[in-house]
Amino acid sequence: MAESTEQHGPLEQFEVKSLVDMHLGGLDVSFTNSSAWMVLAIILATLLLTLSMSGRAMVPGRWQSISELCYEFVANMVRDNVGSEGRKYFPFIFTLFVFILFSNILGMLPYSFTTTSHIIVTFALAFVVFLGVTVIGFLKNGLGFLKLFVPSGVPVALMPLLVVIEVISYFIRPISLSVRLFANMMAGHTMLKVFGGFVISLGLLLGWAPLVFLVALTGLEIGIAFLQAYVFTILTCLYLHDALHPGH
Repeated sequence: MAESTEQHGPLEQFEVKSLVDMHLGGLDVSFTNSSAWMVLAIILATLLLTLSMSGRAMVPGRWQSISELCYEFVANMVRDNVGSEGRKYFPFIFTLFVFILFSNILGMLPYSFTTTSHIIVTFALAFVVFLGVTVIGFLKNGLGFLKLFVPSGVPVALMPLLVVIEVISYFIRPISLSVRLFANMMAGHTMLKVFGGFVISLGLLLGWAPLVFLVALTGLEIGIAFLQAYVFTILTCLYLHDALHPGH
């Protein structure tokens, strides 16, 4: 029997695999492992928020406390960074935060798939935010939204250059927003895989050092999972504030 030469590298965990092959016209719309983990994140988030709040006890239990804490955390974020006008957009922002958070946390489970480690997923989320705030900006302010690209108190001679810079920075927003989340999640999980390989290859005698580092890195990655959900959400709030108040 020929020996298997298949090697499992640290990037293998990011491979998208088709679970149910489907084609629509000339498009491949197969249901993949990435799709499955996104659906799982939505289901678990919905179950947690629905079941934990179904009783609405005066003295909240553990799960109700977690749901209320998550709700208040995002509500304060919207209130502080968008203002009272951001209240109507709270459901979308809360959904965005919870989806990214659950996707990040699920990716920490052994043999799981981290959907937010793929640029196509994070860019889709970022593009929806970018398109949404742009439409809101024009609907709310009309052509006055263009004041966002004209910094106040700038000498007339520098205005053309600064307007170009502001326009470029505005259109780069979805790229920077998506790359930040994707790069952090991918780099962290790659490091976990690499040090996990060190532990296995070195054995119990010499593998204790990378094992200690692996445990510490796992704790750091859990913190980063929360932090990246927060960063993505608060930047969404800041972009929404710009759309609602372009002159400020």
